[in-house]
Amino acid sequence: MNLTVKQRVGLELQRSLRRTQEQLHPLKTLFWECTLRCNMNCRHCGSDCKVAPAVKDMPAEDFLRVIDTITPHVDPHKTFIIFTGGEALLRDDLEQVGLELYRREYPWGVVTNGFLLDEKRLASLMASGMHSITVSIDGFEEQHNWIRRHPQSFEKASAAIKLLAQQKDLLWDVVTCVNPRSYPQLKEFKEYLISLGVPAWRLFSIFPMGRAANDPDLQLTDEQYRGLLNFIKDSRENDPRIDASYSCEGFLGPYEQRVRNHFFYCRSGVEVASIRCDGAISGCTSVRSHMDQGNIYKDDFWDVWQNRFQTMRDRSWAKKGQCKDCKVWRYCEGSGLHLYDDDGDLLVCHYHRIKSN
Repeated sequence: MNLTVKQRVGLELQRSLRRTQEQLHPLKTLFWECTLRCNMNCRHCGSDCKVAPAVKDMPAEDFLRVIDTITPHVDPHKTFIIFTGGEALLRDDLEQVGLELYRREYPWGVVTNGFLLDEKRLASLMASGMHSITVSIDGFEEQHNWIRRHPQSFEKASAAIKLLAQQKDLLWDVVTCVNPRSYPQLKEFKEYLISLGVPAWRLFSIFPMGRAANDPDLQLTDEQYRGLLNFIKDSRENDPRIDASYSCEGFLGPYEQRVRNHFFYCRSGVEVASIRCDGAISGCTSVRSHMDQGNIYKDDFWDVWQNRFQTMRDRSWAKKGQCKDCKVWRYCEGSGLHLYDDDGDLLVCHYHRIKSN
């Protein structure tokens, strides 16, 4: 399966758009890693969070101070704030921060494992102006509890999803990290999510970072990876009951715009930034810390956003190794930045896994 003429035209247009976006670098999404505390001990955690990490939660006033320095330079209605962690809902002041963002007219959302999302907490978040929420659920009970390493995690996540399904004025979706244990049951699991009322389902494979770096039990084979993409493609083409899509990671060659609504390009540092729990300024939160561009405790965030991030906006440095002579470099430009190790080497190439068939 090769790129079609239509795909190549679309990818050329996407490449032109990326050049423009690199120059303009409009800040469209800002992640706040508001805590590294977590009530799970997930096998695949990219940040290697612990229940009681050494890094303390960032004070809310420090984050809001940064927001106030950004506000004169952006349209708040077009800059989305996402609370992430760790487990964001472990913070008892999340609603206070959310309400302050709401007053400043920023839309905001939360990524959660769902464990603490009961009826009372959901009502509190929505009353504070929450715009969207994502709940992680990684398969049926046995598979989900295995990867999350908590005996109640599936029950709690399912209960949270049922609550969300009752809301009419909230954007929400479910995200699933697919691994060899959950892969064989994707069709049945899709039916389960549909029965719960899930409108949108994002799937991704686990990349070898954090705790997953040395655990082969978490990695799909190339055949399973292609099977995952084919499953998503078939769902999108033949099953309107749920909006299934693959995550943003990696260029997918012939699967481009067949498994998600957009063509790939890594937006980290181009349209997406993050403030880590220790104040570090980076692209998306999945990018390794060696790519941090500054720190809010010693740098002005907007100055960093405007004048740094060269390694994320100019990807010529990544044209090495297996990427050096790749025929689709002009569209991929080295894949997602979260797939690079601390030495700047690409750990996995999704396009290579696909074309090896």
